[in-house]
Amino acid sequence: MKILLVAATKAEIAILIEHFHLAEDEFMQTEAFDILITGVGMTATAFAMGKYLSASYQLVLNLGIAGSFDPGIPLGSVLNIVTDDFSELGAEDKGTFLPIENLGFGKSSFQALNNLLHPSLSGLPKVKGITVNTAHGTQQSIQEIRNRLNPVTESMEGAAVLYCCEKEGIACLQIRSISNYVEPRNKESWKIGLAIKNLNEWAIGFLTNS
Repeated sequence: MKILLVAATKAEIAILIEHFHLAEDEFMQTEAFDILITGVGMTATAFAMGKYLSASYQLVLNLGIAGSFDPGIPLGSVLNIVTDDFSELGAEDKGTFLPIENLGFGKSSFQALNNLLHPSLSGLPKVKGITVNTAHGTQQSIQEIRNRLNPVTESMEGAAVLYCCEKEGIACLQIRSISNYVEPRNKESWKIGLAIKNLNEWAIGFLTNS
């Protein structure tokens, strides 16, 4: 099974790149898997995947860190994001948000579709995420998105990856580790190093045993 591993930044998968002795580049190739570094955000992600995604891949594996809306999830936890929404795709109507479905122009919610029974997946909590252009950082905006979509995680790329995979009919998997809680910005409480370590350890195990 040839895998395309997709990450926004090299830093998020630096341990994996070093483990497999790969020369750092935006696109790295091996016999079993290739790695695509897209850049941050859904636009950069969609552009990069448009260049490299093809039917030669049987699975797209999206890896990255994420924020959690659930303070009960320990920082550093690795999660399986099975549903992801473009949370800002729509229109405002007198204080009410209308998703793009209501406007008749498409859909905003996408699934990580695959039939994987890999043992490393069985222990990962399955959660819902949102993909944003602006990370939430005020109590008002956080409460509003909780009321509307009740997500567990947020990232800036996830739904774009799932969208591209759906369009091409390619199985996909989005795995993220929690680096911070979604709250008024508080960098002192972030655990980015721990999240990256745990994410890479999971990914190395998955790729080694696939």
